Amino acid sequence: MAAYMWDTKVYPAEMFVESCGAILFDLSASASTPASASSDSDSADPAAATSGKKKVCLLHYMAQDQWLLPKGRRNCRETRQAAAVREVREESGYACRLRPVTMPTRAPSVLEAADVEDFARTYRDLTEPFMLEGEGVKLVWWFVAEVLRPGDGGEDGGGDENGVDYEPGVPEVHFAPAFFDCEAALKKLTFQKDREVLRRAMDLVESSKWDWSD
Repeated sequence: MAAYMWDTKVYPAEMFVESCGAILFDLSASASTPASASSDSDSADPAAATSGKKKVCLLHYMAQDQWLLPKGRRNCRETRQAAAVREVREESGYACRLRPVTMPTRAPSVLEAADVEDFARTYRDLTEPFMLEGEGVKLVWWFVAEVLRPGDGGEDGGGDENGVDYEPGVPEVHFAPAFFDCEAALKKLTFQKDREVLRRAMDLVESSKWDWSD
């Protein structure tokens, strides 16, 4: 029997789970917490949440006193991009859209030949996953996103042609969202793996030269 070039395993659908999440940045001069979120808790850390302009959303998982990034399982017939946007809205209450970044990826361009050599190339304006988190048979695809303000989702505010819903929601009851300066958020996150994901997103934002005065 021929040996395959990669050392791999195969899993049927009932044995793996696929999740999607997004690093949610706010481009506005100030970020506010949804009215439905807990405002009288000390979890929001007002000093961290109101200074500077480069802000990112973290979720306070109150039951375990943990600070997390928004993510959750992808539904059947749902794209990874749509799942990331939906999970952010469901867990944080914020409407968002994926923000294009300049990044290296081994995924080839649609303009390249099917047999193009397999190595990382850098492309502009991608809304592809910038990081893959894996543990056992659980995979998490991470995207970069920005908060949508009233009117950003179009006249009807309903969504786009891909079925992505831009309407704001209500945070899940066990989460309290809060925005922090990026460096403060790195210190606030409970888990090192989340810090690595956030740091990578921050680097991509910087190299993509976002306009934070939008």
